[in-house]
Amino acid sequence: MQLPDFHNEPFTDFNDPRQQQAFKTALQAIETEVLGRTWPCWIGGEPVRAETTFENYDPGELTRLIGRYPKLGAGDAEAAIEQAHAAFPAWAATDANYRVRIFLRAAQMLRERKHRFSALLCYEVGKSWAEADADTAEAIDFLEYYAGQMLRMAEPQPVTPVAGERNQMLYVPLGVGAIIPPWNFPLAIMAGMTAAALLAGNTVVLKPASQSPAIAAMWVDLMYEAGLPRQVLNFVTGPGSSVGGAMVQHRLTRLISFTGSRDVGLWIFEQASKTQPGQIWMKRLIAEMGGKDSILVDGDCDLEKAVDAVVASAFGYQGQKCSACSRAIVHQDVYAEFCRRIVPKVQALKVGHPVERTNAFGPMVDGAAKRKTLEYIEIGRKEGRLLVGGEAGPSSGCYVLPTVFADVSPTARIAQEEIFGPVLAIVKVADFEEGLAVANNTEYGLTGSVFTRNERHKQEARRRFHVGNFYINRKCTGALVGAHPFGGFNMSGTDSKAGGPDYLLQFLQAKTISEKVD
Repeated sequence: MQLPDFHNEPFTDFNDPRQQQAFKTALQAIETEVLGRTWPCWIGGEPVRAETTFENYDPGELTRLIGRYPKLGAGDAEAAIEQAHAAFPAWAATDANYRVRIFLRAAQMLRERKHRFSALLCYEVGKSWAEADADTAEAIDFLEYYAGQMLRMAEPQPVTPVAGERNQMLYVPLGVGAIIPPWNFPLAIMAGMTAAALLAGNTVVLKPASQSPAIAAMWVDLMYEAGLPRQVLNFVTGPGSSVGGAMVQHRLTRLISFTGSRDVGLWIFEQASKTQPGQIWMKRLIAEMGGKDSILVDGDCDLEKAVDAVVASAFGYQGQKCSACSRAIVHQDVYAEFCRRIVPKVQALKVGHPVERTNAFGPMVDGAAKRKTLEYIEIGRKEGRLLVGGEAGPSSGCYVLPTVFADVSPTARIAQEEIFGPVLAIVKVADFEEGLAVANNTEYGLTGSVFTRNERHKQEARRRFHVGNFYINRKCTGALVGAHPFGGFNMSGTDSKAGGPDYLLQFLQAKTISEKVD
């Protein structure tokens, strides 16, 4: 099977009136046909419902019900792992071309329904039209890119010839994967993590974040419709502490793919290292755990572009990205002008429900996220000088206004701790060398950017800015599948490089076969 060259899915041009109308139609369809639905789980190919359910609501309009879902427990999660284990031998034995065709078909189906999936993201997790469209486009990219990579991995790998022997090395699947994605890219990251495991020949138990189960349920239905055997993709909903914990700890779990907070990631890391009775392998962990990302603004740079990049990186999707710029490290020579220019640009961000195209800044994902952000804003009032924002937004949802603090110490809490909200700390530095030191002074190492015209500074930053995804003279968010393999250092995770040529290797193991030839 030969795939065409991979190209990223284009983003929708919402300046086109036809696309505007198409998206409005999708929003209406989702509101009337999808919202309020009661979704089942799937274990061993059968729908599963529960006496106890939980609900989630639109974070931008708290009276709007998104859906109801089974509140499963540890026993259900264990049953799902066992069913996935039973389905593994047959799925692992399928031809890679067969698996690839399913995912290419799913990618095309998702492309045809792009606006419907994006519309649900607007309602369920408060994404703007552009942010939702980018999420869906990335999901399409993951399905197609990993399909192509699997064809490459399925071929015998090159080995050194030895006289009198026929040698080969093959990649084979691992077993059952526990897939635990985040709520902030609840379609793209969820689909990418799950697709990688399944394309590699593993079976899966998928537990979406409790803030975003509807988009995952709709994607699971699409995968079944595309021809994926139901037994190989098990879908469970419920609390992470019980359902997710049981998935991580089960003796039959072979790999764990997790994206989320540092603390939960470290707990999974610890639990995965403990062998259970009857467990005959060490579990493999693929983890992406967040960041405290910086844009370093040098004294000699295009300051207007730097300010625009900081605003886009800090406040895109309300700062709820692990790649978000939460620290602007600014050279003293341009510091005052940077602070002056950023205020009107932040004030110009239109806050409101993202079903309206012109509302670029929506709600926090839930009440807990709103409370946490407001708590950090109170800390920021003591640690810096408030330039703009600093309060809650409309009471109809979980809104917090985009907030900027200046004159923040590099060691302040708001300059060190991941807030995961629309709070930017501006740090003044005396020179480029100090700026690099500040950029590297956190326990994270995910993304970072430098704005400079100085070629020597560019080279120094390339070498010493210690992050997995480093950018020069552009924003530090918006990694594209294939172009910017994504993953970070230190407490940002295992540097798994999602959307890169090595990612699928983490879901496979190498087997060498040698035959004596007479």
